[in-house]
Amino acid sequence: MPAVSAAHTHAADLADFVAASPSSYHAAEEVARRLEAAGFTRLDETAEWPAQAGGRFVVVRDGAAIAWAVPADAVPTTPVNVLGAHTDSPGFKLKPKPTTGSRGWLQAAVEVYGGPLLNSWLDRELRLAGRLALADGRVVLAATGPLLRLPQLAIHLDRGVNDGLALDKQTGTQPVWGLGDAESADILAELAASAGVDAADIRGFDAVVADAARGAVFGKDGAFFASGRLDDLASVHAGVVALIEATAASTDPWPQTVIPVLAAFDHEELGSESRSGAAGPFLEDVLVRVYASLGADATEQRRAFAASWHLSSDVGHSVHPNYVHRHDPVVQPVLGSGPILKINANQRYATDAVGAAAWAAWCETAGVRSQEFVSNNAVPCGSTIGPITATRLGIRTVDVGIPILSMHSARELAGVSDLYDLSRVARAFFAG
Repeated sequence: MPAVSAAHTHAADLADFVAASPSSYHAAEEVARRLEAAGFTRLDETAEWPAQAGGRFVVVRDGAAIAWAVPADAVPTTPVNVLGAHTDSPGFKLKPKPTTGSRGWLQAAVEVYGGPLLNSWLDRELRLAGRLALADGRVVLAATGPLLRLPQLAIHLDRGVNDGLALDKQTGTQPVWGLGDAESADILAELAASAGVDAADIRGFDAVVADAARGAVFGKDGAFFASGRLDDLASVHAGVVALIEATAASTDPWPQTVIPVLAAFDHEELGSESRSGAAGPFLEDVLVRVYASLGADATEQRRAFAASWHLSSDVGHSVHPNYVHRHDPVVQPVLGSGPILKINANQRYATDAVGAAAWAAWCETAGVRSQEFVSNNAVPCGSTIGPITATRLGIRTVDVGIPILSMHSARELAGVSDLYDLSRVARAFFAG
């Protein structure tokens, strides 16, 4: 069937995207690379920007990227349709003095980043990735191949392990990466070598651990897609694909009623409070400059914001067949039945009645069915960038995403058709 074929093609491209994005910094660069290849112009925040009308642009700030396309006939009150997502995922980050070891083993000193499902990182090959700040002022991206592993203690040495495994966040999460004396080894040298630079030139680093296995389609009729960092690279990738398709030169009609924007933020897993997070000024900084180029005064910019939409796209929970009691007894989204509309009475998600109606319209335009997600009252949900952006900018916000299993695992599980359908709704959203 054509839809299935297109969905599997989309999943294969997502696997490429995740493989190229082992850290938030790599993800932001991959967003920019793909958009530049599609004709977008990359801008420097420190430079003067060109006239915006009729142009397509992308800017990277650390591990975040924002891209947008301005219709040729845009006016100072033309609204924006922003698809927001995030580039970071729970896991581990290298500490200062990262090379450690014990009893002939070389180990890496890592700090827990966000809220990972710790036991999911055991007994799998891991890579190291991030950015290196060098003595000459350059900042380069670096990523190794499979290098590390968190080996689990054998059952013979822990007979009660199957009755409950609790990893100590300090002593139980330090991966091995080689054999030898830690005094004469340097894990940063491994990372530097992958980027073709000298470890002696490193003056600073931000490096995380990522699953080395490639994303894969499997299951009956190829219904499943498993990969690391689906939370939230699935949404970032869907947004990139949709923005390219919606604003391509061959697209007819090219969207003329809104300015479509993709905002891929960093640090969502930590609360978003950073210069590149959703709670920071990045999106507002970009939009202020875009509207200034269109000649908008402060009042006209606020009028545009009042007519704008923010689609906050992040993963949500599919009903788990082995733990049905953990979910709402009635609202139970499942993989393969469409993207989800996320609802929470306590504003952990920003969806309201007006937003739900708008989401239904975009889904109808795209020919995509949708599901709803709400938490079991006894199992509170997490939150997203949706309420944060709504609070910062006052833009009407709807929280959506795809249902997955194994959220915050080193390797998460999604439905192939849901991934593709999310990009289809995103394209309808970008078209206005």
